[in-house]
Amino acid sequence: MNRRTKTAVFGAALLLTATAAAASAAASSGSGSGSPVQAREAAALTGKAKLYRSAGDDITFSFDAHLAAKDKADPMKATGTFEWSHYLNGEGARAKAKVDCLLTGGKVAVVSGVITSSDLPGAKGKRVGITVHDLGHRDRLGYSWASTGTPVEMKDLPKCVSSAPFEKVKKGTGDFSVTPWQPDL
Repeated sequence: MNRRTKTAVFGAALLLTATAAAASAAASSGSGSGSPVQAREAAALTGKAKLYRSAGDDITFSFDAHLAAKDKADPMKATGTFEWSHYLNGEGARAKAKVDCLLTGGKVAVVSGVITSSDLPGAKGKRVGITVHDLGHRDRLGYSWASTGTPVEMKDLPKCVSSAPFEKVKKGTGDFSVTPWQPDL
């Protein structure tokens, strides 16, 4: 065999090996085996981080909010929880809410929920909303009580309502992740 023929045979063998490996990988992942491929969830907001405050406030938010693929058309079928705490000089409060709506667009999410537990008197049962802008390294966050002072002072907040994400995440304290909603329009 001359050099050109050997190169062609070697190239063909390499191509066949790569094709077989790709087919094997596809079959084991379920995409070529007749098994249904699991659809990604319709939207999500997850993660935990602290906010930056020059005065030294210790403010932490965490999210575990999801909209299942089967509920893609109704963001009010979102599930999960989110919680936060805000302390300064040993005083403050924490709260946890059950998700009742999740809307995402690109890397921005708005989640709302009703407070299920809190050590802030009068907060339990109040609906709150939070907005997150997932910027990768320095995410931003806003909350529905930004202009009222506390969730207790808000009146009848509708689902999926919040403020602009004006707060910054403190560098190195965590990260939020937004899965964009892609409704059929």
